Amino acid sequence: MAKTYLLEIGLEEMPAHVVTPSILQLKERLTKFLQEERLDFDQINLFSTPRRLAVQIEGLADKQADVKKEVRGPAKKIAQDADGNWTKAAIGFSKGQGASTDDIVFKEIKGTPYVFVQTFTAGKTAQAVLAAGIKDVITKMNFPTMMKWSTFSFKYIRPIRWLVSLLDDEIVPIQILDVEAGRVSRGHRFLGHDVEIATAADYEADLAKEFVIADAAKRKAKIRDQIAALAQEHDWHIVVNEDLLEEVNNLVEYPTAFAGDFDTKYLTIPDEVLVTSMRDHQRFFYVTDADDNLLPHFVSVRNGNTENLQNVALGNQKVLTARLEDAAFFYHEDQQHSIQEYVERLKKVSFHDKIGTMYEKMQRVMYIGDFLAKRFNLSETEKNQLHRAAQIYKFDLVTGMVGEFPELQGVMGEKYAVLKGEDPAVAQAIREHYMPISADGDLPASKVGAVLALADKIDSITSFFAVGLTPSGSNDPFALRRQAFGMVRIIRNQGWDFPIRDFEKDIQAELVAHDATFDLDFAKQTKPVADFLTDRVKQWFSNQKLRYDIVDTVIRGSRQDIREMFKAADVLNAQQNNPEFKDTIEAFTRLLRITAKADIDIADLQVDPSLFENDAEQHLYDAVQQVQQQITPTMSMDDRFKALAGLRPLIADYFEQTMVMSKDEKVRDNHLKQLLIIADMVKVMGDLNQLVVK
Repeated sequence: MAKTYLLEIGLEEMPAHVVTPSILQLKERLTKFLQEERLDFDQINLFSTPRRLAVQIEGLADKQADVKKEVRGPAKKIAQDADGNWTKAAIGFSKGQGASTDDIVFKEIKGTPYVFVQTFTAGKTAQAVLAAGIKDVITKMNFPTMMKWSTFSFKYIRPIRWLVSLLDDEIVPIQILDVEAGRVSRGHRFLGHDVEIATAADYEADLAKEFVIADAAKRKAKIRDQIAALAQEHDWHIVVNEDLLEEVNNLVEYPTAFAGDFDTKYLTIPDEVLVTSMRDHQRFFYVTDADDNLLPHFVSVRNGNTENLQNVALGNQKVLTARLEDAAFFYHEDQQHSIQEYVERLKKVSFHDKIGTMYEKMQRVMYIGDFLAKRFNLSETEKNQLHRAAQIYKFDLVTGMVGEFPELQGVMGEKYAVLKGEDPAVAQAIREHYMPISADGDLPASKVGAVLALADKIDSITSFFAVGLTPSGSNDPFALRRQAFGMVRIIRNQGWDFPIRDFEKDIQAELVAHDATFDLDFAKQTKPVADFLTDRVKQWFSNQKLRYDIVDTVIRGSRQDIREMFKAADVLNAQQNNPEFKDTIEAFTRLLRITAKADIDIADLQVDPSLFENDAEQHLYDAVQQVQQQITPTMSMDDRFKALAGLRPLIADYFEQTMVMSKDEKVRDNHLKQLLIIADMVKVMGDLNQLVVK
């Protein structure tokens, strides 16, 4: 008969950000345990609050499935001697299966008789299985931070204060440290009491009586409904940030949303400051009107009921007002100084003690930006805007506002730059140079901002590599992987050419020419940096679920141009189902293999038609000449592939009629030169030898 099992781990309050991952981990570990123990079940219901992680398993089998199996042993000729007596091999085999030689039977497999023993393992009761294994499920969980308590050496996310372990109405005994499992849970810390749970199925209802909404989804829905009711009551638009809602939901057990106000004088502060103060610092939801103008109100969620709710709102209002008063002071104080004053202060601000100051970083970025602007064909106006932005783009780091609200770096740079009369494009680039701030974050919208973001990230990556501070394993304290992945996304979005190694060398030369290396040796890290960026391109392809062989093909291209990698991957991915794709790739890879060891200077590829020995050579030569004229730097990768693919039948005829490796050295070299010309054009797609074609 199916049963219901309840496990509740009662804890001191957990950090909000670990509650959801922890309950999901508990479910995953429990599922694996039940599967390994052959205990069938219908479903696992999850319950989580700041003080508890709980699972309710419905439809749990009352015992393990019995296991019957037939085990094959040695061949009969090994199991018995000439007189038919059992050998040591047969006796040992049967004992190993918990049987005796009396249980052995013979069966033939492909004409050869073998000994077999049938074994039977009776399933244990669910009670016995759970009692023996649940403790390990609990204690082997992992958390981002763990702590010890009392005199125990055991570590967990927070101290365990109670355990509930019920199989229907029976306690399944578990003990962790000095805590024994029972049927008593705890209600809301302030509103509820201890509650004795009669059966596992009663869990959610029993806790609800003690002011605990244990189901996180129901709790979140309740918060959402309460916020919607406040919005309707006051004719507000309340911005419900999903990340904030998730955090708030994991801070409360019995939510009650309420509204508060702040003085309208603070609306003169930039919206971003107000939103940051409310959302990030106080975990408040902010309020706007129908036109998205910020209003002097906020919405918060109390962990409790409506009793004395007005006093709670006033208390929260006082805390927010103090925060906003600080913000107003810094906002007005910061404007008393010029941007150049802030830039001068950066000469004493360390970017990293092994690399240099923030001012020196800006100097390098200025020259890197100038170089990229030329290569990306920015207009003269955009070049001037970029140059100015690079001269000042970190100035807000030493303002009072960013000192108080680090989340606003870049944002306040834009605000202050506009107030000081800078070009709006310069101000926008100051904000955008941090983008993207996450793997899937927004990208710079302007070209100037995109180039400044690239230049800043290039400098950070090459500088840290130059002093040996490179990511290793999961360790990446300076977020270089994120910055490199951001570079890849920006280049993809803008469609810019980016030959990694060529750019590295050119940028190094640019910094040397302007005496802006500041004693950093960038040259020795050219290959590691190139490989690092290429790995991020590979990561992007992996995120897009691209075929592994297509990824290997484009990644191993000779030029390592990021844009060409993207374009080649798009073309190969689109062409892979073309009926002629297989024959085309095989023709290319054949000539690539033949030319791989050719000892001919790539700069000397003049083919001599007078040495041709058949019409196929002439036809291929003429076609290659036409393709060379068609291919231009602006030609799309798709059109380039189609033009090259048009050579396939001619290449096939060529190999059919031509002995490439002729005994005549002049003729042989002439053949190889023709094939090398084609191979050089084909290599723009990457290393086609990596493609798997069927």
